[in-house]
Amino acid sequence: MPPQQFLLNAEPGIRVVVRYRIEDGLTDALGYLVGTTEGACTVRTRTSDVDIPLAMVIAAKEVPPPPPRRQSVRAASD
Repeated sequence: MPPQQFLLNAEPGIRVVVRYRIEDGLTDALGYLVGTTEGACTVRTRTSDVDIPLAMVIAAKEVPPPPPRRQSVRAASD
């Protein structure tokens, strides 16, 4: 299935990684799919919502949830 079709069929809220073209090459957006229209998808990353034109998408797939955060050494010793 082409990555654009995957994104169009995917349910909002799933965790995805999307590789897409930018001016200087390629980049990835890792986060939660906010939504997809016929022309673009939005991925909520740790820092912001990223709007990605579907025409620029090279690859996309669902990924598992992030691993739990580790406790810091200081917090574990308190």
